[in-house]
Amino acid sequence: MKVVILAGGLGTRLAEMTSHVPKPMVEIGGKPILWHIMNIFAAHGLKEFIVALGYKGEVIKEFFLNYCAFQSDLRLDWSSGETKIYEGNHPDWCVNLISTGLHTQTGGRIKALQEYIGNETFCMTYGDGVADIDISELIAFHKAHGKLATVTAVRPPARFGGLVLDGAQVTEFTEKNQAQEGWINGGFFVLEPEVFQYIRDEKTMWEREPLEKLAEEGQLMAYFHEGFWQPMDTLRDQKTLQALWESGEAPWTRMNTRSG
Repeated sequence: MKVVILAGGLGTRLAEMTSHVPKPMVEIGGKPILWHIMNIFAAHGLKEFIVALGYKGEVIKEFFLNYCAFQSDLRLDWSSGETKIYEGNHPDWCVNLISTGLHTQTGGRIKALQEYIGNETFCMTYGDGVADIDISELIAFHKAHGKLATVTAVRPPARFGGLVLDGAQVTEFTEKNQAQEGWINGGFFVLEPEVFQYIRDEKTMWEREPLEKLAEEGQLMAYFHEGFWQPMDTLRDQKTLQALWESGEAPWTRMNTRSG
């Protein structure tokens, strides 16, 4: 099963780090968050990726073009111009890097990849969020219900504490419970090829008309993920993920390894 990763957005809410690189290339533990996301899928045997490029897509292309060389020993024969890459520590992935336009919306990026995906079930997620999700269980859930689309429902990270008031007097300050946040779209979709019919053009936002129509027709199911999920929308989010990595207990690595 192929994995589509949307990696073309402008990343304006993380402008401190995205003036020179696209958001999927912002690093956690010395590796782009895109690499971390791909490892989540690869741990379950999904190793063919289709990355939808847009803003500063050349940075992502450069990373993957040079990845094996940077992870391996090299032999450079300047007399013949031959370069040999010795066996090194790099994954057995197939990565398709497809330009989908600078200002294309999320639905339009998916539509632009139709010829590369083909007429088969595929996974799709955003290039800026990680989770300790069991991808195999997600796919099994999707196959069992027989609908066109599955979205992973997650609870957003609790960002603010709560105040308990007696009139204007604060009587207690409480840490906000993540479970009180409700369920939101956490990415990590499993989709049937029929979903392409729900996307009009490059201006279509996947999260609007397509998902709304699929829900209206009873074709959208939710896989409830109660575990760890964290987007990287802001500098604060990046620092949170970096701290988790440095602690040696990054939750999204529980289902995989740090090799690759």
